[in-house]
Amino acid sequence: MSRLTAAAALLAALLLPAAAPAGEDPTPPPGLVIHGGAGSIDRGDLTPEEEAEYRAALEAALATGWAILEAGGSSLDAVEKTIRQLEDSPLFNAGRGAVFTADGRNELDASIMDGVSRRAGAVAGVTTLKHPISAARAVMERSKHVLLAGDGAEEFARSVGLETVPPEYFWTEKRWKALERARERERLGRAEEDETLYLGTVGAVARDRAGRIAAGTSTGGMTNKRHGRVGDSPIIGAGTYADDGCGVSSTGHGEYFIRYSVAHDVCARSRYLGIGVREAAREVIANVLGGAGGKGGVIALDRRGRPVLEFNTAGMYRGWIDEGGKPRVAVYGE
Repeated sequence: MSRLTAAAALLAALLLPAAAPAGEDPTPPPGLVIHGGAGSIDRGDLTPEEEAEYRAALEAALATGWAILEAGGSSLDAVEKTIRQLEDSPLFNAGRGAVFTADGRNELDASIMDGVSRRAGAVAGVTTLKHPISAARAVMERSKHVLLAGDGAEEFARSVGLETVPPEYFWTEKRWKALERARERERLGRAEEDETLYLGTVGAVARDRAGRIAAGTSTGGMTNKRHGRVGDSPIIGAGTYADDGCGVSSTGHGEYFIRYSVAHDVCARSRYLGIGVREAAREVIANVLGGAGGKGGVIALDRRGRPVLEFNTAGMYRGWIDEGGKPRVAVYGE
């Protein structure tokens, strides 16, 4: 066999879907994992009432996605509907709870990816779309593009009948006060000390009964960001990635996630090195991202729907369905 033929055979083997090892159930149950953002979430930062509110919101989102998967629905539907519910909550930095830019606007980004076909869609810098994740899916399924931004994304979303809202819909007192604090810290030259400026996003990864994996991410971006700044959430391979054996949604300091292609790196390491998704995610978050000074985390599923949750911050709002089919949620670095 020539070197060229051998190389081609190796590449083909790497790109083919992985077969289930002998003795493993070839059709494991569905899987679902979600996040509501990573960051400086220490015990004592939240009142018992606030913590209960976050946990209830995560549980409700899990219930939405899990009901779809249990009924035989698709992973794409589960991801979209789960994230829509998180976008409707003012608790999270996405949709209704989006943070403000430096000039007092809310600019939202989202992406979604189908692991089987590798199709993907994303929107960036939208200001009137109630559910950016639905716009991202529409870009994937109803256009010839992957990423639409700004006015073009909004015009497309309206043309396919997606719901729009006035910009005031996204205004919340909590996020406005965060902008005021960020402006003051910037005036005093201390903006970089506050990692809450750039941490916070929502995401979901699902595996359906047919074994199809999908992933999605939605965000309001970075508090006090420059008008037009785009982070990792709408960037395929950085904030979101899925293939036939792995799906990832990221949360954290977007500039680092873009530079190190974090979401893709997790899945690529698992595939090419023949290691588990959990091991790959731990290596990327602890050593690649962390080694560069980046903060954040990822949620992921492997080809059997097993949840992975890795982060290098004090906490991450997160939830998953365990092996017994029960919903689990967590906030701190437990």
